[in-house]
Amino acid sequence: MKRASAARAGLTAVAVLAMLTVSGCREDYTGLPDPDSPPSGQVSESASPTPSAERSGPHTLVDAPRAGGLDKLTGEQALTDAPVDPGEMRDDMTLVIGNYRDPGGQGAPVLFEGVDHVPEDTNKRREHLFRGMIEYIQWDPELGQPEAQPVEPGPLGGSVECLLASLSEEGNVICGWADEGTAAVALFEDSTLADAGKLFVEMRGDLER
Repeated sequence: MKRASAARAGLTAVAVLAMLTVSGCREDYTGLPDPDSPPSGQVSESASPTPSAERSGPHTLVDAPRAGGLDKLTGEQALTDAPVDPGEMRDDMTLVIGNYRDPGGQGAPVLFEGVDHVPEDTNKRREHLFRGMIEYIQWDPELGQPEAQPVEPGPLGGSVECLLASLSEEGNVICGWADEGTAAVALFEDSTLADAGKLFVEMRGDLER
């Protein structure tokens, strides 16, 4: 009987030690969601508070066949390379590019390019993409530097900006977003800041998770 009691006591001590070890490991990930908790979008109590309109944790990009009601062009109309230099790419990063157009085939396609798991400040990566897109449309620097205007980012949070590369109220509009881990830009030809910004936020809802 004494041996059985000792054995049970030993097992109990091992179980308690194991529970303490697991608890200690989870404390190392302060601020990240508990992987065993349901995907409710909430963070642990030790994490910094996040606005209710924004999701916590790094976001990722998806190669969506439809974004903001626009269909991604495929076949001969599909992009085969990145029109704009996305910046330094690492093994764990994803580059998403594509031309999106109204299902009716009306208007010029919207060129989208974005990256996720960005290791540096995503605002800096967005600026890099902005400059690349301005070069892509061959904007004459002697006409001045287009000024980015803030846009309501929607439920995904972060920062969204659009700039008009035109001497009139309508023309090439470049919009970009930056948040925790992702940065992206899109080119809207023959558009306005208001229309492009609205559509860009809608597209983002399908391209980012």
